[in-house]
Amino acid sequence: MQELSSIERRAARVKLLLMDCDGVLTDGRLWLRDDGDEQKSFHVRDGLGLDLWHRAGLKAGIISGRVSSALERRAQGLGIEYVRQGSENKTKDFEELLRLAGVEENEVAYVGDDLNDIPLMLRSEFAVAVSDAAEETRAVSHLVTQAAGGLGAIREAVEFILKAQGRWAEVTAKYLKP
Repeated sequence: MQELSSIERRAARVKLLLMDCDGVLTDGRLWLRDDGDEQKSFHVRDGLGLDLWHRAGLKAGIISGRVSSALERRAQGLGIEYVRQGSENKTKDFEELLRLAGVEENEVAYVGDDLNDIPLMLRSEFAVAVSDAAEETRAVSHLVTQAAGGLGAIREAVEFILKAQGRWAEVTAKYLKP
């Protein structure tokens, strides 16, 4: 077996994948409706990535500063157990989700796109920035995805982590075997 790089070793320890929503699960654009709600666009590839993540027996969560029924529905549809919306203190919510999930900071990956994600990325074992993230956010990450936020970046991060853990073939066998 080929020796893992230091970044792959970090990814191999991950048990909980946390992420921002706007700019990570979405492209960051918001459509404000007259009824006060928002519309967001989610990519199906990210959905499949999170399905594969859960098949591997791993946990996922979202910490978002905004509140959206679209996010609530998407998270529920994807089986994302840990969701914090309207977060006024992402660090506090991060700590609470780690406690609820029963993991330590050295078992967490965090995917972000902007300045308010940096404190959580710095506390996580494996920090991921989407390709169109703010320069400062990319600078503190261990991995920058090829895909932009909302366009498959989560799927890409999941694949990287599961391959580092040696789990990719197992969770994709359903699709790849005739």
